[in-house]
Amino acid sequence: MRRNTALVSTLISAALITTSCSGGNAAANGDTGTSGASSSPRAKSGKSGKKPAASGRKQPITIAFAGDTHFEGSLRSMLAADPATAMGPIAKTLKAADFAMVNLETAITTRGVPAPAKKFHFRAPATAFTALKASGVDVVTMANNHGMDFMKPGLKDSLAAIKKTRFPTVGIGKNADEAYQAYRTTVKGNRLAVIGATQVLDDNLIQPWTATDAQGGLASAKVIPRMLKAVRDARQDSDTVIVYLHWGQELSTCPLPRQRDLARQLVDAGADIVVGGHAHVLLGGGYLKGKYVDYGLGNFHFASASGKTAESGVLQLTVQGRQVTRSQWKPARISGGLPRLLSGPAATSAVKTWNGLRRCTGLTVAP
Repeated sequence: MRRNTALVSTLISAALITTSCSGGNAAANGDTGTSGASSSPRAKSGKSGKKPAASGRKQPITIAFAGDTHFEGSLRSMLAADPATAMGPIAKTLKAADFAMVNLETAITTRGVPAPAKKFHFRAPATAFTALKASGVDVVTMANNHGMDFMKPGLKDSLAAIKKTRFPTVGIGKNADEAYQAYRTTVKGNRLAVIGATQVLDDNLIQPWTATDAQGGLASAKVIPRMLKAVRDARQDSDTVIVYLHWGQELSTCPLPRQRDLARQLVDAGADIVVGGHAHVLLGGGYLKGKYVDYGLGNFHFASASGKTAESGVLQLTVQGRQVTRSQWKPARISGGLPRLLSGPAATSAVKTWNGLRRCTGLTVAP
């Protein structure tokens, strides 16, 4: 995978336009389940057995975020054997949240020609959506540097799978309007809007992969006016606006200046939560102007993870309306491609290390 720093805005018309507040706790197994429900005019998905808030009144909710997810290597055979269990034991943690989201870093296709000049190409059959739903994931973003690894035929298949399964997916579409469109849902009285976009694309793929008025593709975070418009539009009729980005520099544990600049602009435009990944290692999280930002969630369900890239986890935020009242990092380590929660001294040490990553972010531990 390669990153690029070219500005896609030169290729697209300008008209496209916490830890808890006290500092965090060690993760532990045995999360408690909570209740919620979801629906959307674009796609619908719900967690079985969960109920909406009484009388539509807002109640605090927990939102779980995790990083890069694919079904390569040994994970492919697990998916083929049983999609319902393919995500492994981490599903318990995702199901315990009222709402959960990951970065689906793969094309959903079994055909197509691999994108040129790329070292890695990821793809999975549509049963990937079955696995994600069964594991408690409510929405994914496909706006990343693998979302169109099999070019236009792969995009066509991905969009067809999204439509057929009705699995909520952001950051990809038949045109720019669809790619930048927020997924809207109501959970325990809280109206959520989720937007996905990528700041990372290989130079030779910026033009063919970026969604415009005239072509399908991915939402690009490099087209900043269009990103800010998406946030402002979502702000008008939502209580909580979430932006999930593919951004950063591979293996770097500190955010790039362009990440920090974009985070500020998104918060100023009305985003309440900004999270993302791409670096394959963890970066820091905390508060920016009272809103929550996490610069790098690392790998999550990832076959090739090892060493530093196997350090993983789930970011759990407690939210009510526009307020993130608590954050907790639940550390995990990837083994055999599957993230497994840490406990005891290992978890305590991992949380301490994760808190230390905040030092180079400009973020604060409290709002």
